[in-house]
Amino acid sequence: MKEEIVKIEETTKSFEDIKHIDEFGVEYWYARELQVVLDYKEWRKFEGVIKKAKNACELSKNRINDHFGDVAKMIKMPKNATKLIDDYKLSRYACYLIAQNGDSRKESIALAQTYFDVQTRKQEISKIEYSRLSEDEKKFYQRDLTKKGNYSLNQVAKNAGVKNFDKFHNFGYKGLYNGETADDIAKRKKLRYREDILDNMGSEELAANLFRITQTEAKLKRDNIKTENNANQAHYTIGKNIRKVIEKNGGTMPEDLPTPKKSLKELEKEKKNMLIESIK
Repeated sequence: MKEEIVKIEETTKSFEDIKHIDEFGVEYWYARELQVVLDYKEWRKFEGVIKKAKNACELSKNRINDHFGDVAKMIKMPKNATKLIDDYKLSRYACYLIAQNGDSRKESIALAQTYFDVQTRKQEISKIEYSRLSEDEKKFYQRDLTKKGNYSLNQVAKNAGVKNFDKFHNFGYKGLYNGETADDIAKRKKLRYREDILDNMGSEELAANLFRITQTEAKLKRDNIKTENNANQAHYTIGKNIRKVIEKNGGTMPEDLPTPKKSLKELEKEKKNMLIESIK
């Protein structure tokens, strides 16, 4: 049992290590890299699996181009020569279909089926559960995730050479909030001295900041950033890219979202008082 758990953990790490995030924060995998993890020695055979996955995608009435993007890569050959090879940019769903259509006798395929199935189900379940929450419940949920996310980001940022964490986080805010620092946001929201700005955001604004946090952590790891200046710039770039996505989708800019009438600390206090009253 312990050996199986170790294998699953190693598989999870393998798929997460080859995962890419584009400038809009969308995750994807390259087929050539997935081929290696799934233990296919020949591209010809692996491309046959991809074709089966494409057919499955079409049969499920999903657009193939939305999940299997044709790309070409230039690779180095001996004597400084280069060669153009075919590749695919795959969505998580495409990877799931490839795993389902792979050689089930391979242990790597069985583990991949488990990984992508579990991850896909997790996303579906969380969306259903989240949609049933009230706005206040969504705020508590998103705030808890941002706390955990910031803690994790700080650990990664520290390894990247960050020492001034206030400055580092302000770079992220400035990218997302069109130049505003944490102090600027607090003043605009008319908060008291040292009152937490994240405790005074609605669920939509918290979600945008959570996205900034998680994608910055991923970029610091993926690009192996090792200097404070580069880490700051990466945080700013991620914030700005997320802002562009919001604008492109016709969303409300973070600084234009309303500040809740009650902070999360006030709501927590009310909950405690109600609990005390119910006990009396």
